Amino acid sequence: MGKVILIGMGGVGSVVAHKSARLPDIFEEITLASRRAQSCEKVRRLIGGNDIDVAQVDADNVDDLVSLIEKKQPDLVVNTALPYQDLTIMEACLRTGVNYLDTANYEHPERPGFEYKEQWAYHGRFKERGIMALLGSGFDPGVTNVFIAHMNKNHFDEMKYIDILDANGGDHGLPFATNFNLEINLREITQEGKYYEDGKWKTTPPLSVHDSFDFPGVGKREKYLLYHEEMESLVKHFPEIKRIRFWMTFGESYLKHLEVLQNVGMTRIDEVEVDGVKIAPLKVLQAVMPNPADLGSRTKGKTCIGCIVDGIRDGEEKRRYIYNICDHEEAYRDVGSQAISYTTGVPAMIGAKMMLEGKWAGKGVFNMEQFDPDPFMADLNAYGLPWQEQVL
Repeated sequence: MGKVILIGMGGVGSVVAHKSARLPDIFEEITLASRRAQSCEKVRRLIGGNDIDVAQVDADNVDDLVSLIEKKQPDLVVNTALPYQDLTIMEACLRTGVNYLDTANYEHPERPGFEYKEQWAYHGRFKERGIMALLGSGFDPGVTNVFIAHMNKNHFDEMKYIDILDANGGDHGLPFATNFNLEINLREITQEGKYYEDGKWKTTPPLSVHDSFDFPGVGKREKYLLYHEEMESLVKHFPEIKRIRFWMTFGESYLKHLEVLQNVGMTRIDEVEVDGVKIAPLKVLQAVMPNPADLGSRTKGKTCIGCIVDGIRDGEEKRRYIYNICDHEEAYRDVGSQAISYTTGVPAMIGAKMMLEGKWAGKGVFNMEQFDPDPFMADLNAYGLPWQEQVL
């Protein structure tokens, strides 16, 4: 049905590759691409797909990307590289007239924070070129956006209050390690918290707002208010929302290590000079920490990610909770990955499938909640991320 280039062969990219290769009628030709060719070769060996191509590409270089796209002539480019590279890959897709998909919104490598402004600015150019960009086809963002679209379509006449809750109850047995890219993870959680209420964005000191919640499949955990990009697109596309917040759980050991690292300056993203070489301390920290892609075999426990929505249906106030529980060990048995990569990679594959099948189509730049949630929700159940709902 279609040809794809998958760019970025870390933990998430590996999951996308595994899942896509199992659907040859949809993903007829697959090219794995990365700055390090050996990363692609490793994933290809794990999949056992001799018919899968591999390529080396510099995702920071538009001309290099264009050359690869022109050579392979794909129908879709799936970006699971770092968020720093979203704009260069989008630019390459524009030049070549190829559809685009990513899992997280753009971040500037030298500037903390993230927002959709710079990617949304591409809408007119993508529309004029007659191609589509699908932003944030991971879990959060991604599935959480689709969950809200599902709630809006099937359960509410008006959504008022939304809480997005992300709990990782996994244990890898190490004193400190992150389950996805350490640099992106620490940049995200060390910035100010932010939430939307009564038409305004409000900020809080980092990790200062928290309380406990009993997560299905995980148990009671302390959750902390963060800023997360799906809130920005959801309030844009569902303007009736009065308040939306995002929460994530962290254990005491993780927070203690984070506090020490911050106190000694190791989470800084500005460069310092060491023996005549300039480097950001956070990049040094990432270099000495475990690779998240290598944690799968030792991680046990479950994740629980979902949304609680309060609103009105048929004139009455209603409250519903929709969520997925993912088991780290089951994810590893399926694709050799821990659940954090799994819960991002499976939705990326499904989003690509939606585009290749023509179930989600358009010209311009889109977020997940702008499309019919039903086929995506069905595929979550079919491909490893079944969801549950309950009335609260």
